[in-house]
Amino acid sequence: MDNPLPPDAESIAAMARACIDGLPPPFAGPARAVALRVADFADDALLAEMVIADPFDLTGLYDGIPLTEKSVLDQPHGPDTIWLFRRPILDEWASRGDVGLADLVAHVTVHELAHHFGWSDADIARIDRWWE
Repeated sequence: MDNPLPPDAESIAAMARACIDGLPPPFAGPARAVALRVADFADDALLAEMVIADPFDLTGLYDGIPLTEKSVLDQPHGPDTIWLFRRPILDEWASRGDVGLADLVAHVTVHELAHHFGWSDADIARIDRWWE
């Protein structure tokens, strides 16, 4: 029997880790060094800072210093982190109806990794063929 409950945070994290494991070898290792966190929604302070009124409008966030901007002089404030927001991802998945949940989680994960690696849109397109 199918599970009638929506995927929990650990299920979303497992989908994101599978995406990271499937990255081309030059990126998979460094991507595994980025912390991965899943929360139901971004907290109110973050939404206010980003001037986002509807918490369903934010599916993911990269919190860190992109590799292209890192310096040995940077004071670490914590690990670079990718945040995935479960409820907005599930809401987008349900409303779209034309994409698998694992594919959507992978798309959000790759988009956030793009901030970490400093990828261009063309770089993203080589890794995440979202439109196919």
